[in-house]
Amino acid sequence: MTMLFALVVQLLHRVRKFLLAAGLLLAGFQVVLILQANSIQATNSFAKMGDLVPAFAREVLGPSFVMFLTFKGIVCLGYFHPVVRGALVAVSVTVATIPVMEIETGFIDLVLARPVARHWVVTRSILVALISTLYLLAMMALGTWIGLSKFASKDAAWPSVRLVGSLAVNLGFLMLCWAAIAMAIGCACRRRGSAGAIAGLLALTAYLTDYVGRAWKPAESVAWLSPFRYYSPFDLVMGSPVSAKSLCVLGGVVAAAFAMAYFLYSRRDISH
Repeated sequence: MTMLFALVVQLLHRVRKFLLAAGLLLAGFQVVLILQANSIQATNSFAKMGDLVPAFAREVLGPSFVMFLTFKGIVCLGYFHPVVRGALVAVSVTVATIPVMEIETGFIDLVLARPVARHWVVTRSILVALISTLYLLAMMALGTWIGLSKFASKDAAWPSVRLVGSLAVNLGFLMLCWAAIAMAIGCACRRRGSAGAIAGLLALTAYLTDYVGRAWKPAESVAWLSPFRYYSPFDLVMGSPVSAKSLCVLGGVVAAAFAMAYFLYSRRDISH
């Protein structure tokens, strides 16, 4: 366990600047959204915003559209904005493909020169992916708290702690899902660039599939295959609790993909 702890600390040290910068950017984005929500509320522009949204977008959003055009809805936007989700998936993929990068660069030879079992390398990477996910979500929550406590107007309706926590938990499962998928892909590839490209293209395909499935009924027959289908922030904003089914599906994908990563890494040629 001492060696595993040392491996985790060593990897966190290597990615510390990247994670620190990502966390600060995400926290800052939450603050900016709250400042924007303040500005909209001060000018009573939420109703005007509704008139600017196309009809097809209203159909996709459904009943949550009205709730979204509120101070609380704008604040919660930071947890499901496409740019935020894309950035978090990118961070997850980056961290998860480090094992294949170590093989590509020959760094793994230094690691395995010590009495380290192969599966510890995968376990270390899983733990770092989990720590990274928790850190980024904590930074987002910190940004939300700072923005609300320091900049929100007194008459603004704050989102509840339960709502923010539900959004963060569901988003965390989604991040771990893509980290697990990317790690399994990386353990089957010889180059990190190839693993990242495949995982990124797969994530984009899944996102578009979910988007089309929500707007076009015939596409619903395949939309269930997308992990993004099991992150429904609009339902949470409307007051629904976190779906146990969604968490179970995402958790099942995480477990299966990480198990595949163990299997593939144990059998692959680590020579570069």
